[in-house]
Amino acid sequence: MTNDPRQWPANGRVAHVSLQGRLTDVTFSEGQLFRVQDCVADLMSSKGRRERQLVSGEAFLVLETHDDLAFGFAMRDCYVGYMHADTLADQAEPTHRVAVRATHLFEQADIKSQDICSLSFGSLVRIVAQTGRLGQTHDGYFVPMVHLQPIDYQSTDPVAIAESLTGTPYLWGGNSSFGIDCSGLVQTCHLACGIACPGDSDQQADRLGEPVAPDQPVARGDLFFWKGHVAMAVDSTHLIHANAFQMAVATENIGQTIDRVRARGEGDVIIRRRIKPRG
Repeated sequence: MTNDPRQWPANGRVAHVSLQGRLTDVTFSEGQLFRVQDCVADLMSSKGRRERQLVSGEAFLVLETHDDLAFGFAMRDCYVGYMHADTLADQAEPTHRVAVRATHLFEQADIKSQDICSLSFGSLVRIVAQTGRLGQTHDGYFVPMVHLQPIDYQSTDPVAIAESLTGTPYLWGGNSSFGIDCSGLVQTCHLACGIACPGDSDQQADRLGEPVAPDQPVARGDLFFWKGHVAMAVDSTHLIHANAFQMAVATENIGQTIDRVRARGEGDVIIRRRIKPRG
């Protein structure tokens, strides 16, 4: 168990059972698993600031609900924080994942019927029946099956996923195709490929892949880390990142990006890391 407060599941009143023997004067809990029922929901600090987000269907282990806030951690990466309790529900295991930038939930098995909400890439749904090209979800709505993949399907190219999210607005702490930040983009793309990935760029710089010497050629998928920022190499001369300069996910020349960041007084690349292909 790390001492990083972002992955320390305790708040002074309650703690996860994994911390037994390390804390006193708290109630220990195994937690109860809930899933996000909104299209996207904020995972917040104790002060109510958005730190990360979970998209529809993602799992959150609730250790305590107090003043309409659920305290616990995201199952995808053990990121600890608070969520509004009414954004969570007790749901059965999902069967499919949204595999396109976004899709719609429809009220009826008809694409001309009222749309209920939009679902981001990575959202999880439970399909219980199929009518033509639409799948019926556990709560009685309908979604195009062509936009879904089975829950156990894994993509193989994180960069291709990032490219499919080109133009997504930049949002600090964002994790969806409605708004995303640099580390959210990296996490979203790698999780879709079955690669464990923490939520923030400093955590990613510590844990993802292996360091690459500066004089080594750039390979597709290499991760460039600045202080507080991360980008992925598209090829030997271009990278893609969610950035506040363009306020969107965009592809840029590597050298020009490095020069611009340096000129803005934000420093140089701290490290480049490479994740070995699976298999």
